[in-house]
Amino acid sequence: MTALRAAAIIVVLLVAGWTALTLSGAGLPQPSGLAGYLAGGTGFALMLMTETLYSARKRSTRAAGWGRLESWLQVHVVTGLVGPAMIVLHTAGRFHGLAGVVALLMALIVVSGFIGRYIYTSLPRGADGVELGDSDLASEIAAAEARLQEWQAANQMTLPPHITDLPPVPYNAWPIVLGRVFIEWEYRWRWLWSKSQVAGVSPKELDRLGAILARRRQLRYQAAGLVLMRRIFAAWHTVHVPLGVALFTTAAVHIVAAVYYASLAR
Repeated sequence: MTALRAAAIIVVLLVAGWTALTLSGAGLPQPSGLAGYLAGGTGFALMLMTETLYSARKRSTRAAGWGRLESWLQVHVVTGLVGPAMIVLHTAGRFHGLAGVVALLMALIVVSGFIGRYIYTSLPRGADGVELGDSDLASEIAAAEARLQEWQAANQMTLPPHITDLPPVPYNAWPIVLGRVFIEWEYRWRWLWSKSQVAGVSPKELDRLGAILARRRQLRYQAAGLVLMRRIFAAWHTVHVPLGVALFTTAAVHIVAAVYYASLAR
C-alpha cells in the first residue's frame, strides 16, 4: 500500500466519522473540548511537519542518508492531506472570525499543493527523486535510445516509427504542460493497439519494450517542456511559500488567542 493510498483511507475515515457523528445527532467535538483540542493540535503538528520536513530533507546535504527524496515527498503529501482534515474536524464546521481565515488559507495551500505536485512530476528526476540537470537529462535520453536499440537487436527486428514514436512530441510546450494527462491516456490506448502488431515476441519482452518506450517518451516530453515547466514551478513557489507563512502566522495567533481566552482571561 502506497503512502498516498494510506492517506486517502485516513481522510475517508475521518470524513466518514464526521458524517456519522452528525447524522447520529451527537454533533461534532466542540473546538474548546478535549477532543477538539486534540484534533486541532494534531492537525497543526501535521501541517507543521508538511511545511518543514520535506523542505529540510531537500535542502540538507547531511540528510542524504535519511531515505529517498521521493519517500519524503510521499510523507509530505500524507501529512498535507490528513493535517487539514484534522483541522476541519477541530473547527466543528464553524468558519468565522480568525478560524475562518485559517481555514481559507489552509484550503488555498492544499489546492496549491496539488498544483505543485502536478508540476513536480512534470520535471525530470532520477531514481532518488532529485531533479536532473540538462546534461543528466540528455544522458538519460541517450541511455533510453540505447536500450531501445539493444531490444531491437536482441529480438532481431526493427520497429516502425508508428510504434516507437507514440505519440509524437508537440512543437509547442504548452500542450505538454496542460495536457499531460490526456497525452498519457492517448499513449496508453495507442500502445495497447500497437503492441498487438509486434509478432513473435513473448509477453515478457513486450512488457520490457513497453517500459523502455514509456521511459523514452517521458524523457523526451520532459525535455521539450523543461524550460516552461521550470518557469511555472518558480512562479508557483513564489505563491506557495508566502501562503504557508501566512497560514502558520495566522494559526499561531489563533492558538495564542484561544489559549488566552480559554484560560488566562478567566
